[in-house]
Amino acid sequence: MTATLEVSHLSKTYGSGDEAVHAVCDVSFTIHSGEFAAIVGPSGSGKTTLLAMLGGLLRPSAGSILVNGREIGALTGGEAAAYRRESVGYVFQANNLVSYLTGRENLLLIQFIAGGSRKDATRRAAQLLEELGLTKRADALVTQLSGGERQRVAIGRALMNDPQLVLVDEPTASLDSIRGRQVVQSLIDEVKGRGKLGIMVTHDPAMAALADRVLELHDGELQGVTNGGGA
Repeated sequence: MTATLEVSHLSKTYGSGDEAVHAVCDVSFTIHSGEFAAIVGPSGSGKTTLLAMLGGLLRPSAGSILVNGREIGALTGGEAAAYRRESVGYVFQANNLVSYLTGRENLLLIQFIAGGSRKDATRRAAQLLEELGLTKRADALVTQLSGGERQRVAIGRALMNDPQLVLVDEPTASLDSIRGRQVVQSLIDEVKGRGKLGIMVTHDPAMAALADRVLELHDGELQGVTNGGGA
């Protein structure tokens, strides 16, 4: 399933009056399926807040988020939960894997939560693990995996339900440059190979350069959009 993401005059404000914090201010951009974008900027620039709004984790204060013409910011609690479950694959900075399960079991856990055929889920998990170079390590406990392997498991888990949007928050924060590049390239290959729409928050210019486009945030404002090396 393809997707188009249209963000228009999006803002998020915490608090009010003199104590108001404008985390994201009047941000607009459009991304299509098959594109992988990076969001960069200094700490506190609004990167993670923006990603959380795109993923339906936070409600905007103003503006709109359209996914295939559907207004995400107006979803009710139940609708937002369904959107996150069915349309969004989220890779968190800390990966949030279940430590007492294996890599394969972490992927299959998504099938248990979402329902559906266990046979299909088992086949899809095996395919993703192979594509991510994890077949030989698939049945090791998460605690026995390296940082790069854990991040790749997290990517596979995010792709299990065939989401339209893949959102990734600082995937290389705890990795060295070589492992970080491998993880990001695996993510890009999966997004492009499956016709998804990918957005990655990163502090690393080298990782951002792998994206098709780079969105630069400063103090919650979009300062510019440039082409990356993947464009």
